[in-house]
Amino acid sequence: MDSLIMSARDIEFLLYEWLDVGRLVGRDRYREHSRETFDQVLELSRGLVAKYFAPHNRAGDLAEPTFDGEKVHVLPEVKRALEAFAEAGLIGAAMDARVGGMQLPYSVFTACMAWFHAANAATASYAMLSIGNANLVAAHGSPEQIERFAVPIVQGRYFGTMALSEPQAGSNLADITTRAVPQPDGSYRVFGRKMWISGGDHELAENIVHLVLARIPGAPEGTRGISLFIVPKYLDGTPAERNDVVLAGINHKMGWRGTVNTAPVFGDGAFRPGGEPGAVGYLVGEPNRGLSYMFRMMNEARLGVGLVATALGYTGYLKSLSYARSRPQGRPITAKGRGPQVPIVMHSDVRRMLLAQKAYAEGALALQLYCATLVDEQRSAADESELRRAELLLRVLTPIAKSWPSQWCLAANDLAIQVHGGAGYTRDYDVEQHYRDNRLNQIHEGTHGIQGLDLLGRAVTAENGAALALLLETIGATVAAATASGDAELVEFAAALGAACSRVAATTAALWEDMNPEVALANSSVYLEAVGHVTVAWIWLSQAVVASGPGQKHAGTMDGEKHVGTTNREKHTGTMDREKHAGAMDGEKHAGNTNVDAFYAGKRAAARYFFRWELPRTAPLFDLLDALDRTTIDLEESWL
Repeated sequence: MDSLIMSARDIEFLLYEWLDVGRLVGRDRYREHSRETFDQVLELSRGLVAKYFAPHNRAGDLAEPTFDGEKVHVLPEVKRALEAFAEAGLIGAAMDARVGGMQLPYSVFTACMAWFHAANAATASYAMLSIGNANLVAAHGSPEQIERFAVPIVQGRYFGTMALSEPQAGSNLADITTRAVPQPDGSYRVFGRKMWISGGDHELAENIVHLVLARIPGAPEGTRGISLFIVPKYLDGTPAERNDVVLAGINHKMGWRGTVNTAPVFGDGAFRPGGEPGAVGYLVGEPNRGLSYMFRMMNEARLGVGLVATALGYTGYLKSLSYARSRPQGRPITAKGRGPQVPIVMHSDVRRMLLAQKAYAEGALALQLYCATLVDEQRSAADESELRRAELLLRVLTPIAKSWPSQWCLAANDLAIQVHGGAGYTRDYDVEQHYRDNRLNQIHEGTHGIQGLDLLGRAVTAENGAALALLLETIGATVAAATASGDAELVEFAAALGAACSRVAATTAALWEDMNPEVALANSSVYLEAVGHVTVAWIWLSQAVVASGPGQKHAGTMDGEKHVGTTNREKHTGTMDREKHAGAMDGEKHAGNTNVDAFYAGKRAAARYFFRWELPRTAPLFDLLDALDRTTIDLEESWL
């Protein structure tokens, strides 16, 4: 039976046929793995989702966490689900063996997490935050800190947070006022208030490891004077010695309601009567380098937020597709009101809404998994050239991978509600919750405005535009492959994408020609949307080449290189059974049946939709950018 949470067949296609992740087992970091272990972890994840995560998604939304002034109370099913996740070894699945991880490719782990986020974004977020926390400590902490704080997270005993924002500062971290006072024993006492901290307090684990941004006395102003501290909830890992961290209260969001979101206070003296005031904290790395360290977790979280948005858009699509196939209403136009009603999927406008959702959700998932393979290439690069390539592409793609799904998979959720008609606006169907959950992702880990500034103001200008140049070169390789295919439709799409890339290059140059940041960045959100659409068009062209049948050469990592296993869609190198695709995990044979043909035809249809309906949206966006429009700059506040 097909799942309404995620598509195992699509994940299999993306991992094995499109990205050829099987090639990674030839690298030292992943040599202990195989196609079999990848499939086993994917199947394990799907099973855990069905048993522990999906069943309480609605309950967690209706019974959000509560705070009684002392403790935060969370639905019991959340704890059981996270315990099962940890017992399966999934917290450390993609982490280094040195901290107890299994060094699974990040691309495979990302595919696993797509299942968890689609089934229950709120519960899965506790794990997502903890994984990012442990990764940061493992990368920048001392050996003692790694053993004391990162390893217990990998074991599932501790959970973690990232405590950045403050009530008066919001996203502008230069204005944070939390301070850390050095102590004779080398520790610090931390004082300050934070806001919007997900997972900031609960009883789900033995301890909570807060990663807190704060200033040391005498530090430079702005972001150059921010340091990073580990501030545990319990000093020795047990309630016997509570650190001076309390809650001012919890926030009540429109979505992700099962994730407790908090306003913590550090150092108000509530839990240190008779002792030194302040929350005990431990400096990570060097003073005043905290923001650069935190960017590791922030960028990981940005990709994570993009994945959550993708997963929510994807499950909404699958559920609206199922509803459309089962809901009879109306008759074909040609029937002239006679005959039995037909399922609404038979109506062309409903098919339009479903195809749009498919293009958004499947395009976003492919983008997420492509970015994840870049992380794999970073972690296992054979030489400096390969490492630099992966780093440059990730630099330019991260803001897109965060924001594009947050915008367009939310649009997919909107369409899912519309497909359900009046039923979509009721709590009897999941799609209204998916919309509310997904709406948060446009703000999580930086708004579109912040991501646009990052893309246009930093990523594409760094190193004289090296990252953007590499991205356009990489897209160009796929354009060349599609053009050489001889397939008239792919040639059409390649020409359109090539023209769009030319506009990206020309518009970027025009925006920075006068080196006026105010004008160049005034409409950076528009730039983000336009370049995001061009990027996803590339993703769709690349998938369409693979879906076009045997004998088609494809850039497996979308760089013009041919990868084993992508040239024949009926064969997968390394499969346990050449008559079955193990990754589909449904026991059905794919080779040669009509469902296989429908799958690939569906990929072509989604690519066709994107190139004919979506990519043309970018032309007026580029026109606006080329005009160096000053509407928002010249607008006076009194006119609003």
